[in-house]
Amino acid sequence: MARKTGKHITYDLKQGNEVVYRGTTTDPARRAQEHRQEGKQFTKLVPTSRRMTEAGAKRKEAEALNRYRRGHGGRNPKYNETDDG
Repeated sequence: MARKTGKHITYDLKQGNEVVYRGTTTDPARRAQEHRQEGKQFTKLVPTSRRMTEAGAKRKEAEALNRYRRGHGGRNPKYNETDDG
């Protein structure tokens, strides 16, 4: 049986070595431009997964945010407003 592959990836926006946002997208270049237009300050967009389904990417994003909060006193990255992305 063939594995179902999707078009979504998870990514981090970084300012130097600091993660300032975690998210998902199907088009990293477009999404980076949107973040810049929204006024987010970052030096690079770093893909953190292979392509997967939207549901898989959302799940991986939520898990990554949970790990981040555990290491940062319960706080989200600077630009993440909600606990699930």
